[in-house]
Amino acid sequence: MITSEEQARDFVAGLCDAEALDRLDVFVAALKEENTRQNLVAKPTLDIVWQRHIADSAQLLTYVSRETGVWLDLGTGAGLPGLIIAIMRPKRPVMLVESRKRRIEWLERMRTELALPKCDIVGSRLELVETVPVSVISARAFAPLPKLIDLSARFSTGETTYVLPKGRSAAQELQSLPKKVRKMFHVEQSLTDNDAGIIVGTLGKGARKST
Repeated sequence: MITSEEQARDFVAGLCDAEALDRLDVFVAALKEENTRQNLVAKPTLDIVWQRHIADSAQLLTYVSRETGVWLDLGTGAGLPGLIIAIMRPKRPVMLVESRKRRIEWLERMRTELALPKCDIVGSRLELVETVPVSVISARAFAPLPKLIDLSARFSTGETTYVLPKGRSAAQELQSLPKKVRKMFHVEQSLTDNDAGIIVGTLGKGARKST
């Protein structure tokens, strides 16, 4: 379990190269500055930003393959986890879906400043985004699980990996899915919070039709 900022930074450093770590330092500084202008994250969490936001996002990489298929992040907000993934895996196409204007402006600025050409900011509601096949779908605080699955199923190939940080509600939300869909997913323990879980799974082609 990661319990300190030092542990969090060391954990992240083990998953990326030095250049990515430098970009994460730039992101953290920019996040703290921008948070004085708009409420991107809860202010108290900035004191433990590496544990609460950076490592919390980075741990999702441990549940997916190293291949470079598209990573789709829903309701990315401040860029968590999607922008962190884009920073740590700059060769991987990452689509960040966000509908709020000020958040979109922030994400666009970060993409430019951090030189992330494979990171695509999609400024729209998910319902209006063109359907494309993706390899990974993530969402940190997007919607209740049944709605999330329903809205995102059209992007799944049937082999797409879902990695969904759901905090303390993970097990409860998993039970809210239809049984046929529920059996395709399980809850993993978060490395950054004893009480938090991550819903991981693959929405099989058969199960997709029942969502």
